Amino acid sequence: MRGRRSVTVRVARWSALHPWRAVIGWFVFVALCLGGGIAAGMNSATSQDFRVGEAGRAEALATEGGVQQRSTEHVLIRAASGRLDKAAADAAVRDVTARMKTLPEVASVASPVRSADGRVLRVQVELNGSEQEDQENVPPLQAQTAKAAKAHPELVIEETGDASVSKGVADQRDEDLRFSEAITLPVTLLTLALVFGSVVMVGVPLLLAVTSIMATMGLAMLASHLLPDTGVGMSMILLIGMAVGVDYTLFYLKREREERARAGGRLTSAALVEAAAATAGRAIVVSGFAVIVSTTALFLAGDVIFDSLATGTILVVAVAVISSVTVLPALLVGLGRRTERRAAKRLARGKPVRSYGEKKPGRLWSALLAPARKRPLGTLCVAVLALVALALPALDMNLKNPARDSFSRDIPAMKAYDRLLDAFPELRVRHLVVVRAKASQATEVRRALRDLDRRAGADPLFADPAGGPIVRASADRRTTTLELNAVHPTYSEEAEASLDHLRGGHLPATVGRLSGVETAVTGEVPRGTDYVAHQNEKLPLVLGFLLLMTFAMTVYAFRSVVLALLGVVLNLLSAASALGLLVLVFQGEWAEGLLSFVSLHGVSSRVPLFLFVILFGLSMDYQVFVVSRIREAALTGVPTRQAVLDGIASSAKVVTSAALVMVTVFASFVMLHILEMKQMGFVLAVAVLVDAFVIRVMILPAALLLLGDAAWWPSKAVRRAGERLVHGYEYGGTAGSGSGAGASGEPGALLGGGAPSVDGR
Repeated sequence: MRGRRSVTVRVARWSALHPWRAVIGWFVFVALCLGGGIAAGMNSATSQDFRVGEAGRAEALATEGGVQQRSTEHVLIRAASGRLDKAAADAAVRDVTARMKTLPEVASVASPVRSADGRVLRVQVELNGSEQEDQENVPPLQAQTAKAAKAHPELVIEETGDASVSKGVADQRDEDLRFSEAITLPVTLLTLALVFGSVVMVGVPLLLAVTSIMATMGLAMLASHLLPDTGVGMSMILLIGMAVGVDYTLFYLKREREERARAGGRLTSAALVEAAAATAGRAIVVSGFAVIVSTTALFLAGDVIFDSLATGTILVVAVAVISSVTVLPALLVGLGRRTERRAAKRLARGKPVRSYGEKKPGRLWSALLAPARKRPLGTLCVAVLALVALALPALDMNLKNPARDSFSRDIPAMKAYDRLLDAFPELRVRHLVVVRAKASQATEVRRALRDLDRRAGADPLFADPAGGPIVRASADRRTTTLELNAVHPTYSEEAEASLDHLRGGHLPATVGRLSGVETAVTGEVPRGTDYVAHQNEKLPLVLGFLLLMTFAMTVYAFRSVVLALLGVVLNLLSAASALGLLVLVFQGEWAEGLLSFVSLHGVSSRVPLFLFVILFGLSMDYQVFVVSRIREAALTGVPTRQAVLDGIASSAKVVTSAALVMVTVFASFVMLHILEMKQMGFVLAVAVLVDAFVIRVMILPAALLLLGDAAWWPSKAVRRAGERLVHGYEYGGTAGSGSGAGASGEPGALLGGGAPSVDGR
């Protein structure tokens, strides 16, 4: 047990004794990971990987029969002003049609369709290939549309559709991420500068965070050949990598500085780094492992997007932990020796040397901690009630799958999309009914589908498409499809109601009556509906696993069932309050102008699950760091009340700094255009703020002060430490020091029996 417990110390010792080898080895590791990933390339998810529920089954049936919905582009032709000239419009249609037919990316070009008011002509173009190839296939079409527009300056010719919108969203997302990075880095630099007051020390966390992200990107490319990438994994690596990379480095740097201040020049830089590894190093390992274990819950969702998010998060956290316990000690030794040389030179010249004495918490932190210190019961009750009040709106949360209608209108294809729907409202929603039967039943199936089309036409929720029903059959006559349209926004209640009418009434009353026939419905609305249902089905399993793992990890870290239960409750409180605020802001319309979004009148179905998993993992950073400080002091014989106050106060600055870095990273996503990313960024930023400034400053200290020694149950280590102190013994150093430093100040005292680990064994 002892050997396993000291692995972190042994690694730090080696790194401290061989700093150049450790630094060079780290950069070689980063280069190998990145180079290997680039060589292997990224394996992207296919349409098959995204299929869920009945909609997924319908897509599989249609694809097998070769009658699946293809990506469709629409070229709109209208007058720049006034009425549309027929001769000019016909010439433009012939030009566009001829251009599109020459492209290998095009499967077919339909005849032009005129809008009801006669102002717009629409040429429908179907693409070859899968949905995942759309972004690569659509640029040639857009280029030809631009050439046609230039050839007919008297007309406005523009293009929109599945592929052009997808490409526009992807381009906008890339631009947004660059903007987010441009905001995050300066704020992170400023925060770190305020914490350490040194440009050199600011560079260390950023260097490790950036190199960890680079290494993880390479590893993610390799991992994509086992778990396909959906395009969100890299975003998650940037988001989480910067947050935890800086956090872990902050924790380690803070502890190294404390050990340096206590040693008063009696220990070498290598010994100081080794001492920090015995406490902060192990806390980082435990915290990182907790994040990784919590994030594995996403794999239980049975969703390729969550698989991609989980893979990116697990990899970047693992790499950040490795960098913190390997190359970070080497860098700190190098900086420490540099500091020692400069101090020696100043002393030789008779100049004063800067002291690294610990600063006591300022007035602000004293004021924040005062309520919990003076009135713990009242503080606990008021804070908990406040968070419960914030969480109440979450009871009315309406989960939805963000549809195309929610995309930013800064994308040119979305502006054209709005004009398309104004002119052809029947194209808002497309339901594809897929029927699989014996070839001998083909005639029966067609007759039943025409009956279904008539029933839908009489339903006010559906639109009657121009040109009659759109029915397609496979070459073997076994698979037949019918396309039905509706005039409602894809995320509206009316669109969902049209699907309910189709699946629950019209389809069973027609095709459903045929024997031996398999039916299913797909389309954007069915996909979204089935996806939300799938998420709701998996949520209890994921949340149950998450709660169990959080409980188990806390028991492992602190040998306390009480602390584990408290940690679970506090995490639930912070997550629920953040969800309540999310509902207040995004489910209504009052904040649309403030945050620049179009309300779905709901919350993206992926956000709550993502919040619970990521927050439960990241909150362990604070939990492990803060409670380990309290436990270390208690294990030296300090009374629990004093240990709580000292531990919270001593960790206040670094926890605040870490939280500010995380909040900056997450809040930058609120300024992005993609609604789902806005919601994720907002809810994570709020949750971290609540966790750092309410949970850790008010509720946690108040609860621990009220619990007293009972907080450590069933572990008896703290009680035994108190008994030894009463009998005149000290545990590993001066009672009440809260440090791993022994009375002798020697490395052996620091790292032998004197430094209590996080678990206190």
